[in-house]
Amino acid sequence: MRIEISLLGDPRAPLASRHPLAKLGAAALMMLALFVAIDIVTPVILLAVLVAAVPVSGLRPITLLRRAWPLLVAGLAIAILNTVFAPHQSGAAVRIGPILLGLTTIVEGAAVGLRIVGIALAALAAVRMLPVLADEWRLIGLARRARGIEAGLNPVIALRLAAGRLFALLVAAIRRGTRLALAMDARGFGERPCRTVARPQSVDRADWLLVAGALLAGVTATAVSLALGSYRLLFG
Repeated sequence: MRIEISLLGDPRAPLASRHPLAKLGAAALMMLALFVAIDIVTPVILLAVLVAAVPVSGLRPITLLRRAWPLLVAGLAIAILNTVFAPHQSGAAVRIGPILLGLTTIVEGAAVGLRIVGIALAALAAVRMLPVLADEWRLIGLARRARGIEAGLNPVIALRLAAGRLFALLVAAIRRGTRLALAMDARGFGERPCRTVARPQSVDRADWLLVAGALLAGVTATAVSLALGSYRLLFG
């Protein structure tokens, strides 16, 4: 099993060159709009915005699709499960083979799946360390294979080995965090008045426009959903 998460793109692209905090802020605003709404219109609009932003992100669509397909599969699975196993089927009856579903329930299940996919895609800006973890996961597997530790076709052994592999990954992550903290302390990151910065980066007008654009996208999606009468709050 190989986890592919690393996203390599053009660092000179308009979105790639923005301040990291601006990208995190924009992602947080879109995630908030997706989190509080449980209708289908809001995630559809925001997903369309995310797809439209791919050409200016510096990422090739095929590369992004190769990395994000597990999210799409997970969203589809969640939508199906929330539809088929809903407590009540509401809306016009729709028969899919031997299963009788309600149209409203199908829409609600699709909305949940789209929300999950949208939140996951909007959170990609905050997963800078995942490529490192993915490489370590692969290296741990290769090291075990070199020592003859393999599960073969036994699912019980595969599950036990996966648990041990996850524990090794956790230990490596903790050690990396400790080394990173010590390295930052040695470079004076604990002394703010005296710390030097090799590549200073300030928040400029384009960064504020990015945050404002994300806020506008969230407000617009919510407004359109309200106008269509489909908006529903998570805690409403």
